[in-house]
Amino acid sequence: MSTSKNRPATDFLKALNTRSQDIFAKLVQRYLETGEPVGSRQLSRMLDLSLSPASVRNVMSDLEELGLIRAPHISAGRAPTHQGLRFFVDAMLELGTMNKAERNQISKQISDTAQDGTPEDFLTEASNLLSGLSHGAGVVIAAKTDMVLKHMEFVRLDRTSALAVLVGEDGLVENRVVPLPHGLDAGALTRASNYLTHHIAGKTLSEAQHFLRQASEVQRAELDQISHRLVEAGIATLTGTVGNATPTVIVRGRANLIGDVMASNDLERLRELLDELENKKGLIDLLKISENAEGVRIFIGSENKLFSLSGSSVILSPYKDANEKVVGVLGIIGPTRLNYSKIVPVVDYTAHVIGEMVRKHSS
Repeated sequence: MSTSKNRPATDFLKALNTRSQDIFAKLVQRYLETGEPVGSRQLSRMLDLSLSPASVRNVMSDLEELGLIRAPHISAGRAPTHQGLRFFVDAMLELGTMNKAERNQISKQISDTAQDGTPEDFLTEASNLLSGLSHGAGVVIAAKTDMVLKHMEFVRLDRTSALAVLVGEDGLVENRVVPLPHGLDAGALTRASNYLTHHIAGKTLSEAQHFLRQASEVQRAELDQISHRLVEAGIATLTGTVGNATPTVIVRGRANLIGDVMASNDLERLRELLDELENKKGLIDLLKISENAEGVRIFIGSENKLFSLSGSSVILSPYKDANEKVVGVLGIIGPTRLNYSKIVPVVDYTAHVIGEMVRKHSS
């Protein structure tokens, strides 16, 4: 699990004795469970040590001075700061484990959707699953991959134009209208279709473009001059497709965030958060951030510039294709009091399942 830059956890570990660390850990755990500030009397009852509320208050004062906890509004209790949560996640978080039934549920729901659906269908199912299991918003950002062609054919529309139909190995179909060269005979469309399918099947769009531009004289001689002009028109239809694809962004569970914010009466944070979720460019940036990450990555509050205004937490994990290339990222967006111990393994396992589905669909 990789983390974002912040004051090293070792600094705080050096500054806190065992008793202070125990009190801080109990405070954070209670806060994550309830979302409410924790008071000294409540903490003293939770501790194994027999400390009076007054002794606990002294420790809490030290923790506050270090910037690890704060007093929200006029509450007598204390809540962890974003820096405190970062320290807890880096140094004290004990990850939970998923049992076999939980793993099977995730695998089955995603694989059932993948069996009869498109990649976008099972990515959407993953987003729904993550939202439901975390009570936050599930997000999936998938890089648009270069289509691998199965075949390409031309279908005449009228006297002057035809439809170039590109069929990918994943079942995706894209259509482009192309002008027909003057003097085209009835069999030219078939000859051009057969030529393209023979030479570009199994190639990506960019590979097909390169091959057709570099085709040898022997290969070019397979077609007459007019049919070759039609192939060149087909090549032009590919040009606008390659390199300009925008990643797919899927967000599910916004209503969960609304419920959480309503409970805390922080309507301004809700407005900021919903604005941030609509910022597709910012969400796509999360894909770039996670491309070099190994495993789950956690951002808390202002550590991620996209969600700095709303102070939300983001838990992300990349997933890879058969070539071990990162082709997407998925995770959870929610309040900073997310149940990190439970959610991190869920995000990690879901990314593993989605990676498997991506590899199966591309094989």
